[in-house]
Amino acid sequence: MARASYAIAIGSNRPGRHGRPEQEVAAALVALGGVVAAAPVMRSAPLGPSLRRYANTVALVESALSPPEMLARCKAIERGFGRRPGRRWGARVLDLDLVLWSEGAWASPGLIIPHPAFRARDFVLEPLSQLVPDWRDPVSGRTIRQLAYGLRRPHVVDRTASAS
Repeated sequence: MARASYAIAIGSNRPGRHGRPEQEVAAALVALGGVVAAAPVMRSAPLGPSLRRYANTVALVESALSPPEMLARCKAIERGFGRRPGRRWGARVLDLDLVLWSEGAWASPGLIIPHPAFRARDFVLEPLSQLVPDWRDPVSGRTIRQLAYGLRRPHVVDRTASAS
């Protein structure tokens, strides 16, 4: 397979063998290899039951690996950092998600690209918009910049519908 680019979301909200979550994220960038760009690390509130804030970034990785091979690589890195199966959205040393692939969409058992939830996650869209603002979501056709703006802009609530 020819080299392609992957946008990989990286998150940590538990200290590990590399140190605090920010240090785990930095070590993950090294472990991934092929990183051509990474957004600054940002802090975000957790989803679900975890109480610990996350350190998040997105990395742009060039690789000749197919999407299933890249997913296997990410899962192996997570295990190497001490991630164990557990409850969904619990505290974790490392979380790596394949968000986008420069070749478009991909669907196979256990893997969907683009990541199904990335459009609703500011902690993914904000760093992603710093790296590749003009990349298009292959499903919606919107640019990353447009998706990020859509999350930030105030939403108007129609109060007239319930007044009748």
